Order: sequence, then structure tokens, then C-alpha cells
Amino acid sequence: MDAAVPRVAMVAGETSGDLLAGLLIDGMLAHWPGLQSGGIGGPQMERRRFVAWWPSEKLAVHGYSMEVLRRLRELLSIRKQLRTRLLSDRPDVFIGVDAPDFNLGLEADLRAAGIKTVHFVCPSIWAWRANRVEKIRRSVDHVLCIFPFEPELLARHGIAATYVGHPLAGVIPMVPDRAAARAQLGLQDSDEVLAILPGSRTSEIQYIAQAFFEAAALVRQARPAIKLVVPAVPALRTRIEEVARACGLEGAVQIVAGQSHVVLAACDTTLIASGTATLEAALFKCPMVIGYRMQAISWWLMRRKQLQPWVGLPNILCGEFVVPELIQDAATPQALCAATLDWLDARRNNAPKVTALVQRFTALHHSLQRNTPQLAANAIQKILAASA
Repeated sequence: MDAAVPRVAMVAGETSGDLLAGLLIDGMLAHWPGLQSGGIGGPQMERRRFVAWWPSEKLAVHGYSMEVLRRLRELLSIRKQLRTRLLSDRPDVFIGVDAPDFNLGLEADLRAAGIKTVHFVCPSIWAWRANRVEKIRRSVDHVLCIFPFEPELLARHGIAATYVGHPLAGVIPMVPDRAAARAQLGLQDSDEVLAILPGSRTSEIQYIAQAFFEAAALVRQARPAIKLVVPAVPALRTRIEEVARACGLEGAVQIVAGQSHVVLAACDTTLIASGTATLEAALFKCPMVIGYRMQAISWWLMRRKQLQPWVGLPNILCGEFVVPELIQDAATPQALCAATLDWLDARRNNAPKVTALVQRFTALHHSLQRNTPQLAANAIQKILAASA
């Protein structure tokens, strides 16, 4: 344990960033029990004595959306205030957790002023943001990577990086307890269960939820006894209920507050929006159909930058289409329904197909499973020691 306790500033955006940052703080507290940290964060971080000058949901905006443009002035103001504060009251290290649109520019300014900068979660330069490599090199002293192939890719561009594993791989059990999850949700072992995860952002519910619930209504026509379960972010529950009702599913959908891990452990298959949740579903060994929709201009911009044929994380990490993904115009209720029924049929009539997917996702789980808090804290300790 080091006697010198560093002063740490952090910025984490959204719920996922708050979770990652909380685990990182755990690792640093094991090194430095008296650690003090502050910046932009959420409840997971605050439980670990982090002082949130702004809440992490301030950064919860959606890609190239109009939401970003509407809130741009506020976001720029927060970043300016934070930059001024950190340059006048300098931390020993600044750690940006994901949120690259917000963090990379801030990190560049802090690094230019001589403050050590670490970025946790490599921006997706391997998927669709290759133009960010130069900005990363200029902005950060070190990148903490959650996927095993990333450090080598960054090293080719002269960027120091450490693979620390994916925290979710340590949180999610290798063999989920399906029976316990079903009991917690009031479901029977014999029930056929479809989990519907239409996203955790307002803009995702706006663009995705209707197609998902219309697809679910079609699935229910083919499978009248199926149980439909939706884990909802509490702030979006009312809107989700409205969409479900408009699609003729009032009283037919069990909406639970949060509990996405319980729902994924319990389900037979999931209809799920592209994003981190798809990796969670893979780690729960779930057959899934990935769907996504966004504003037309956002999709056009993303398509121009896309470097891989896959959008969903399970397919990207496996290097092939192991699960179907239906994006933008392809994400029709009919197509989403057909792909979902294919998995439900496989559960009944094609066990080898499901077994092969479970084996693939189990291998993926093992590859991502590391002691993330300890490895990340070790890397930060080395960075600080080198600058001492």
C-alpha cells in the first residue's frame, strides 16, 4: 500500500460509466484506503466516497442526435467549468470513463497542462471511429481497455494501453441461475419468456420501442402463452407503458424497475437494442435478436464511418454473425418477430443451435474475465509512480 494518496478527478457518463467507475474506485481504495475523488459521477461512485460536482446523467445523450444539439450549450458549459476547476486545483491524475465526446477534449487540455490522464474504455476505433486515433494519442497518457484485442491495436499508433478485462464478466455468473431469476420475477420454470430491452435512453425509446412492441405483439399471436418481460429504467417506465399500450399489449407485458440482469437470466430469448446490454445478454448466454433505429441523419453519418460488417457487440467480439441484427430500415416488426420466433423454435426443436451459441458465449465470457478493479488500479499506480 502506498503512503502517498493521490488526488483523483474522474468523469463518468451514463449508468454504464457509473458502474465501471465504481469498480475502478474499488480497486484504487484497495491501494489507497484514504483516496478522495471528485468530478462527474453517479450513485455507484458516490457510494464509494466520490464527490459528484455534477451527476453522471448530465452526459447521457445519444450519439449524433438532436438531443446532443439541444443540450450542447449546457455540456460545453459544464466542461469549461470543470476544466477551470481542475487546472486551478490540480489532481494527480484525471480518469475519463468512457464518454469520449466529452472526455477526450478535456483530457487533451489537462494533459497539455501537465496533468496525467487515463481513459477507461477504448473508443470504438475498431468499429467506426478510426479518425479518433490521433485525438486519443494527443489526449491520454494511458488507455484502460475492456476488450483483449485493443492494446495491440493502440500500440500500433503509439498509445500505451493495458487490458483490464470487462467488469461485467466478473459480475455476471458463468452459469446463471435461471430458476432463481424466474422465481424472483414470479415466473414458472415451464413458462416461455421473451425479454424486451428497447434501450435506456429517451431517444432509444422514441425510435426503437414501437417496433419492438409491435414485434412482440406478433410473437404473441404465434405464441399466445408467452410471457413478455421488460426491465425499464424507472424514469422511462411511463413512456414504455404508453408504447406497449399503443401496440395492444396493455396487461400483457410485465414491466419491472431495472433488474435487467434478473430478466436476462430468466428469459428464453431477448429482443434487445444494440449497445452494452447486448454484451450483458451474451454473458448471460442468451439467444438474442439485436435491433436498432435512430434518426436518419445519425444513421447516415454512422454508416459512413462504419469499419465492420457488424453493429452488435456479440457479433463484433465473435467476428461473425452469431446472432441476427436488424438495423434501421431492416428493423421492421415483421423481421424482428421472425428472427425472435427462430430462436424460440430452436429452443423447442433445434437444441444443438442453442447449445452452440451458449458454448460460443461461454468462451467469450472466459476471455473477458479478469480482476478488473485490481488491474486498473495497478496500471494507475504505475502511471503515477513513473511521474513521481
